[in-house]
Amino acid sequence: MRQFALLVAVLLALAGCKDDPDAPYLEFAGGGFIFNYRNAEAFYGFVAKPVRALPEGSVIEAQFEMPNSTIPFVVTQDVKPGMLQFSFRTPDLRGVEKGHPYKAVMRLLASPSGPEIARYERSFHTDVEQASLPDKPLVVGPGYQSNPN
Repeated sequence: MRQFALLVAVLLALAGCKDDPDAPYLEFAGGGFIFNYRNAEAFYGFVAKPVRALPEGSVIEAQFEMPNSTIPFVVTQDVKPGMLQFSFRTPDLRGVEKGHPYKAVMRLLASPSGPEIARYERSFHTDVEQASLPDKPLVVGPGYQSNPN
């Protein structure tokens, strides 16, 4: 009886390991704007989390709407087996508007120049006006010494 119960438990565990073919490949696991007052910089980004196994050789592409530009900022990461999350962010931004929804698009591509397998979109906004940041960094160096300027 004990062996039968163990066999049933193992079979149930293995059955739960299968990927749901209807589940999305990725999900947004977090993200938003970061305003670093000490360094007078602002950027936004997100973390992507795989929900099911990603195809071997695939690439994740992130497109970010940029303030004062019609051209999105694009960055890619290769998918490697065992990776639990992928982080994407913009470079330092200028002209971020409070309350404006900035669109981020995450695409799963079959290869670096291959077809799109999946696409996910999300908007991020901030409740802080970028004008509240100082014009120059308040500190410099690894020890956060006061900026002499």
